[in-house]
Amino acid sequence: MTNKRRLPLLVALSVVAGSLVLSGCSDPTAAPASSGGSAAASKLTVSSANFTESEIIGNLYAEALKAKGYDVATKFNIGSREAYIPALADGSIDLIPDYTGNLLLFLDKNADVSTPAAILNGLPAALLAKNLAALTPAAAEDKDSVVVTKATADKWNLKSIGDLAAHNAEVTMAGPPEFKERPVGLPGLEKNYGLVPAKFVPIADGGGPATVKALLDGSVTAANIFTTSTAIPANDLVVLEDPKNNFPAQQVIPVAGKDKLDMKAIETIDAVSAKLSTEELIKLNEQVSGDSKTEPKAAAIAWLTEQGLLSK
Repeated sequence: MTNKRRLPLLVALSVVAGSLVLSGCSDPTAAPASSGGSAAASKLTVSSANFTESEIIGNLYAEALKAKGYDVATKFNIGSREAYIPALADGSIDLIPDYTGNLLLFLDKNADVSTPAAILNGLPAALLAKNLAALTPAAAEDKDSVVVTKATADKWNLKSIGDLAAHNAEVTMAGPPEFKERPVGLPGLEKNYGLVPAKFVPIADGGGPATVKALLDGSVTAANIFTTSTAIPANDLVVLEDPKNNFPAQQVIPVAGKDKLDMKAIETIDAVSAKLSTEELIKLNEQVSGDSKTEPKAAAIAWLTEQGLLSK
């Protein structure tokens, strides 16, 4: 399901002049991180997209920075990339978690997203064009997927997304509103698999509870849900295989306004990313979305404490 190894940064995020230079690299030839210069600030605004996992990771960043003495404000659930990329660029927010493949395609719809390395190589220049920069990616990955109920999979003998295309006239697909237009959304599913749902239902919760409910109550036939969603095993849902890689690699990656983070902030966030595996991300999602219903902030603080990341 996911890439559980941390990719070498030698082939990943290359240094781009004027952008944040990544720290924490295993590559001994990489340049040291910039101090951020006079533009770097001790007061930072950390944000998240409008779904639970992003808010959890945003809290990881915020609480880790607070522990290092930064004055941190939060603006969670700000919306999709259409909202938060401009907010990063104009300084309304300073830092947000994102996902490598979809981020690059948002910035450059013609970008090469065929491999994780190609994605990471393409990101620095694409981000710099927006006056943004990325830090070291985490090993944690959360990919888009097409999900159906087990009953639907059994009824139509579904294994892959292409199998679903044979039932186009009967398929109602749920996903976030932007899924209708994004290259990896409906356009990609049509191009790669011939999947053209008879109806698309936009649900703006990032594959969350409302999307899952629509799938379970039969309002929709298939849904775009992230692979780390705890709803998948909890409801015995079936993730359809994606042999043509319509959905690109999606490592968690911190994205910031250019020159907004100083060396200490970069090292703080890199330390979080170094500990954040797919397995740990699933555990965090389970704590927040599972039976315990832990608040994202509380789950983040507990995890950071467990990982030894809250000391000054």
